[in-house]
Amino acid sequence: MLQAEINILELEAIINGLRNGDRRSLARAITKVESDSADGREILRQIYPHTGRAHTIGITGSAGAGKSTLVGALARVQRKRGKTVGIVAVDPSSPFSHGAILGDRIRMQDLTSDDGVFLRSMASRGNLGGLSEMATGAADLMDAAGLDVVLIETVGAGQDEVEVATAAQTTVLVANPGAGDEVQSMKAGLMEIAQIMVVNKADLVGADTAVAQLKTLLAIADHGSWIPPILKTIAKTDEGIDMLADEIQKHFDHMRSEEHFDVERRNHVRGQIIDLTRAILQRRLIATTANDSTLETLINQVAERQRDPRSAALELADVISQKWSEY
Repeated sequence: MLQAEINILELEAIINGLRNGDRRSLARAITKVESDSADGREILRQIYPHTGRAHTIGITGSAGAGKSTLVGALARVQRKRGKTVGIVAVDPSSPFSHGAILGDRIRMQDLTSDDGVFLRSMASRGNLGGLSEMATGAADLMDAAGLDVVLIETVGAGQDEVEVATAAQTTVLVANPGAGDEVQSMKAGLMEIAQIMVVNKADLVGADTAVAQLKTLLAIADHGSWIPPILKTIAKTDEGIDMLADEIQKHFDHMRSEEHFDVERRNHVRGQIIDLTRAILQRRLIATTANDSTLETLINQVAERQRDPRSAALELADVISQKWSEY
């Protein structure tokens, strides 16, 4: 049997297994997608028509806000409500292996024995927003595998971590009590992506102040027809988690309502396409300039103050565009 035929049969087996809820097939599919292989892209192409049922929820916010604990607590509540759960935990990339540093989160280890939970750690791969482009693909695979809820937990890069909005239908922004300066310095972009805001570790001093600051920032952000609730939780004791799950469901129902469904769906897809295109172009840019002397020449000129960085960038863009047009 030819190798091409073997690959086709392997992909068919993975896709059929995935659609039947086989966890091993799901794990193999995610590995292929994460490596950005041709097989992975083909799997995504074939399974995408079978997605759209799961509720994808992004959990973002600053490091130290207790996102991992919150994700674990939320997963347990969803399981108690009879829903199957997928978790994509996006961790910082190792500067050496480029793999996930934290691996499967220690705080979620108890969930790995639950057949209704599928947990996968992924490396951020140095993405500026802290969210690997492959996390979107992993969420789609979990959706196609029949999981009801997919939770995407991001690295925790702070105010610039907005990419999760294009991967998730509902975004939960988690803030820390006592981090007043941090909350006040949040960019409008991060505030506007959140459909739900949570002050976790609400038993600590400063929780009420953080809530008040979020309310002030919320008043100047543009959220359209949905007004994000601001909740207080103590994830380590599950306090407030049921209310958070209720608000997440309310937002899901809001999105699926006849009045908002088409607009929300198209806006979400538009953001996904633009962000994924940006990631693909960035990867191609790095590959194109890796062995090209133009970049080094421009670096030397800017470093010696012979030209400014913007004009150098424009020249590099022109050179790259010319190369790409020749392919």
